[in-house]
Amino acid sequence: MSVSLINTLSTPLKTASKFVSYQESASGLSASRLIQDTGTCLAPKVTFSRSKEDLAENVFLELSENAIVYLGPAVLGEKVARKVFSKGLNNKEKELVAKSFKELNAMAPSVKGKIVPIKAAIAMTTMLIPLAEFSLSYLKNLFTLKVFNKSDFQNIASLEKNEENKEQQAKVEKSAKQKIGLAAAVYGGLLGLSSLMALKGKNSKTLQNLSEIILAPGDKFVKNNPKKSAFINRYFSQDFNSENGKLAMSKGQLTACVTIGGLGYFGSSADRGKENLLETASRFPLVGFYIITGGELFDKGFKKLLSKLGYCKDVINSDYSSPDFKALEEKAKEIAKTKKTSASAEFRRLAKQKVIVAGVPYLFGIGIMGFFVAGMTNYFTRKRHKNFINSKNNETV
Repeated sequence: MSVSLINTLSTPLKTASKFVSYQESASGLSASRLIQDTGTCLAPKVTFSRSKEDLAENVFLELSENAIVYLGPAVLGEKVARKVFSKGLNNKEKELVAKSFKELNAMAPSVKGKIVPIKAAIAMTTMLIPLAEFSLSYLKNLFTLKVFNKSDFQNIASLEKNEENKEQQAKVEKSAKQKIGLAAAVYGGLLGLSSLMALKGKNSKTLQNLSEIILAPGDKFVKNNPKKSAFINRYFSQDFNSENGKLAMSKGQLTACVTIGGLGYFGSSADRGKENLLETASRFPLVGFYIITGGELFDKGFKKLLSKLGYCKDVINSDYSSPDFKALEEKAKEIAKTKKTSASAEFRRLAKQKVIVAGVPYLFGIGIMGFFVAGMTNYFTRKRHKNFINSKNNETV
C-alpha cells in the first residue's frame, strides 16, 4: 500500500513512520513482535545476568525461541504447509486458502467444505512452533548441563557455590530427553491429523466440525454471544492472519506459543530446583500476559489518556484505534484543502502524532516492562534465597 507523502518526511520521521506502518500490517506482526519480545526479554536478562552460564542460556533460549515463534508460523505455514496441502486444489481454490473463516462461511457449502479442512490442516501443522518452544526450555537445560556441567540453579544464578550433584544432573537430563520426545510424539500425532483433515475432511462431518473448532472456536462454542465469540476467536483460533493473499502469524497462534511454551518453562524450571521454579512463577505470568494482550491494553489506555488531554486527536479514532498511514495521507490532503496549507506539512504533523501514539507503548514494552520484570525477579530470587538461609540458620541455633 503506497503512501507517497511519507517520502516527504525527514529521514528520522520517515524511518519511524515506515516502521510503524509495517508494524501495523498483518505480516509485520511477526517482525515487530520479534524485535519487541527480544527487547522485552533478552536485553534485560543480558543486563542482569548473574553468571556466564546464566548469560549463555538466556541468549540461547531467547534468540532461538523468538526466531521460531515469530518467523516460524509464516514460513512453515506459507512456504511449506500451504504448498503441500493445496496440491489438489485449482488456482482459484488455492487463493481461497488465505481467506478468513468468516469469508469462507459465507460461501457455498461445497466450497466451504473443501477449503476449511485444508485451512485447519495448515494451521495444525504450525503447532510445531509452540511445541518447539516447549522443547527449547528443556534443550536449554541440556545445553547448560553439557557445556558448563551445571544443573543446580543455585550455582547458575550465583546464589551458592555448591558441588554439582551427579544424581540431580542425571535427573535433569532424563527429564529433558523425555519431554522433548513427548513433544515430538504429540507433533507426529498432529501431523497425522492434519493429513487426515486435508485428505478426508470434505467428506467427513466430524473432521469438518473439528476444522471449524480449530479455525473459529468462538463460533462453535458461543455463537449466540458475538462479543465472547469474537474474543475467543481472536485469542484461541489457530487460523492465520492474511495480507495480500499470504499467511502471517495470528494472535491465536501467539497465545498458543506463550501458553504451551509456558508449560515448558515451568517444567524445566522445576527440574532444576525450587528457586528456579519460583523465579519463573514470578516472571512468566507478567511477561506472558504483556506479550499476548497487556501491550494492547497499555496501548489503548495511552490513547484514552491522550484523547482526554486533547492531544493527537487527529490520529485517534472514537474507538481508540488509529488510522493507518494511507488514511492519514488522505486526511492530510483534506485538511490542507480546508486550511489552505500544503498536504505535506499537514501529513508531517499527523505523522509525528502517529509515531508518538504507536511508539510510546512499543518502547514501554521494551524499556519498562522488560527491565522492570528482569530486575524484580532477580532481586526477589536473591531475597528469597537469603531469607531461606537465615531461617535455616536460626533453626540450627
